[in-house]
Amino acid sequence: KLHPVIKILTTMRLFLPIFILLFSAQVFGQFTTPGTGVRWTLDSIVAYSPETITVSGSNYQLLQGLTIAENDSLLLDQSITLAIGEGIEVAVRGFFASNADAITITSIDSEKPYKGFWFYDTSEGYFNNTLIEYGGGIRVITPLFTMENCEVSNNNNDKGSATGGAVVFSNGSPVIKNSVFRNNVHPALSSGANTSVALQLSDSYFEGNNQKNNNRPQINMGPSGTADSTRIIGNVVIGDRSLTVVGGISVSSLVGVENRFIIKNNLVSDNRYGITTTGNSTGYIIGNIIENNDTETNPLVGGSGISLYSTNMVIITGNQISNNLWGVTLIDKTVANLGSDDADDFNPGGNIFSNNGNGGQIYALYNNTANPVKALHNCWIEGQESAAEEVESVIFHKVDDESLGEVFYDPFDCGITNANHVMALTKLNVF
Repeated sequence: KLHPVIKILTTMRLFLPIFILLFSAQVFGQFTTPGTGVRWTLDSIVAYSPETITVSGSNYQLLQGLTIAENDSLLLDQSITLAIGEGIEVAVRGFFASNADAITITSIDSEKPYKGFWFYDTSEGYFNNTLIEYGGGIRVITPLFTMENCEVSNNNNDKGSATGGAVVFSNGSPVIKNSVFRNNVHPALSSGANTSVALQLSDSYFEGNNQKNNNRPQINMGPSGTADSTRIIGNVVIGDRSLTVVGGISVSSLVGVENRFIIKNNLVSDNRYGITTTGNSTGYIIGNIIENNDTETNPLVGGSGISLYSTNMVIITGNQISNNLWGVTLIDKTVANLGSDDADDFNPGGNIFSNNGNGGQIYALYNNTANPVKALHNCWIEGQESAAEEVESVIFHKVDDESLGEVFYDPFDCGITNANHVMALTKLNVF
């Protein structure tokens, strides 16, 4: 027969692991699905773990961390509001879908953002018709990610899941289309300098992102890698003019990773600069309207409609470039083609320039490289049939500085029709 004290100690030893487990659950506030291949909903989590999620009508509150295990899925398939507590993260290792007529994912207290979403490399994510706000962003490691018909706004992710942007990618060819990004504290979309992400972005609207007002653009993509090309097509990127150092679009390679891109048919306005690319980059800038990107207070460090720094060949064609501090600036070892009749590098030109300047001088094209530049069939001064001397006055190149490459701009034309230009564009070999 056990002594009463020994009996008490034995009982404590038997129940101590259970006590520790329960205590840990309370301290760390984390629910992880079992990983048994179950398709979870918010209601099934409420039933299984009521301390994790509470519900009142169509309003749900997530009160502790949630992990969707690798073999499991979580489906938000009804029009609901999911409010998440301060500092709480949803970690997805399996499958996640938010897909109904109208879903809102927000913070319980807008002044106290939730940590955000983290999609691991084993996961797959899909958002549709979803408003995502007042959180810490979405970190996307998986290449299997699609977002459409969504809004991602007012996310403050200094301590969130995605500190580099409202949505941060790490690999693959993620898809974002027909979505809205407004007033996020950091850039709307971004990827790392040493990763390969070929973003497929189309028909989306960006305004006032990077409220932090540091030297990063609203769309801040690193290199695509060799598997695919980054495509940014048919979007609107509007700056907050009080944010003087926030650019529009950057698709760059800063550490040598190969970068291929197509930036086409976008409107980019009221940013520090319009479009820029850097480093081991090859691509096309086609048919964009790039205007009023002049919020930079020092024209020596910004304000270009298009700026290329030490890039490989970039084809620039059919763009309308107006009211920026500079039209197109080519820097360091950049190689660019703004118009050529040669069969091996054909480009119909068709860029239209208007009133890009600073310090009382108009700069349609500034070739700050030693490389020659083909730039035929462009309209260098919109609204007039210019003489060669007038065109020369808005192009800075070998004529102005013997160390620079020559720009070949004749013939030039302000009368090219849109139909003719579209037909000519079909001859371009665009990847």
